Amino acid sequence: MSIKVNNISKKYAEQLALDSVSFEINSGEIVGFLGPNGAGKSTMMKIITCFIPQTSGSATVCGFDINEQSMEVRKNVGYLAEQNPLYLDMYVKEYLGFIAGLHKLKNVPQRIAEMIEITGLQIEQKKKIGALSKGYRQRVGLAQALIHDPKVLILDEPTTGLDPNQLAEIRQLIIKIGKEKTVMLSTHIMQEVEAVCDRVIIINKGKIVADKPTEQLQKTPESEQIITVEFDNKPAENSLQNIENVTNVTHLSGNIWQLSTHSAADIRPLIFQYAVKNNLTVLAMNKEERKLEDVFKELTQ
Repeated sequence: MSIKVNNISKKYAEQLALDSVSFEINSGEIVGFLGPNGAGKSTMMKIITCFIPQTSGSATVCGFDINEQSMEVRKNVGYLAEQNPLYLDMYVKEYLGFIAGLHKLKNVPQRIAEMIEITGLQIEQKKKIGALSKGYRQRVGLAQALIHDPKVLILDEPTTGLDPNQLAEIRQLIIKIGKEKTVMLSTHIMQEVEAVCDRVIIINKGKIVADKPTEQLQKTPESEQIITVEFDNKPAENSLQNIENVTNVTHLSGNIWQLSTHSAADIRPLIFQYAVKNNLTVLAMNKEERKLEDVFKELTQ
């Protein structure tokens, strides 16, 4: 077990930021830790990485207690904070050398070269960090989090400020890292979670409201179906409403319609039968699944 959190609570004065939160993350998992602003995501990550203490409860990282063995925890964790604090007057290679020194690494030049290649910093490696764009500063933050080859990677909003090409590159990097390490990441970009994460933990007002594999969380309940269908011609007015079990019909555009039902039975065969009976050709048909964004809204509003 890479991360084990047991009834962690955190109070700031009278505000309860985390309320008896518990979860476990195994090695090789990429877990999205989601929640609205102020839900407690960053607080939990700071506790796991030993930046701040919890008010109550306990947690271990790679078997080491965050209170009793905090130095061992830090050795096994790579952390990219939300604000990504960097020394702006230092050059990229100089800064990575400084971080490598803190971890007392051997073969420092080789490790710096590896990190620069992995995070795509080759073009900018001779610049001062203060001269870099926000996207490249994020890459420097990732490089410092990875340089000591940690078993656990904690990423708080890791793709902030990246352009679409950089987003794709960093996502692929996270997926690659996740095959060997435990990755816990916080983000507000739902497409990123769908593309990268094996599992999603959603926190709201300091409490966990969902903890499921990503695909399972997105599945529409069996009692609800939404089918989008495109015909070659316009169906007769109101005739789609007569298909068995169809409860609602919405015209989207052209010859594209959306049909919904609360029946547990799959209505797609009935739509095909309707098309044949009415001399229509089905050009496309899609059974909709809930988007993660919709699930997130349902659980946190």
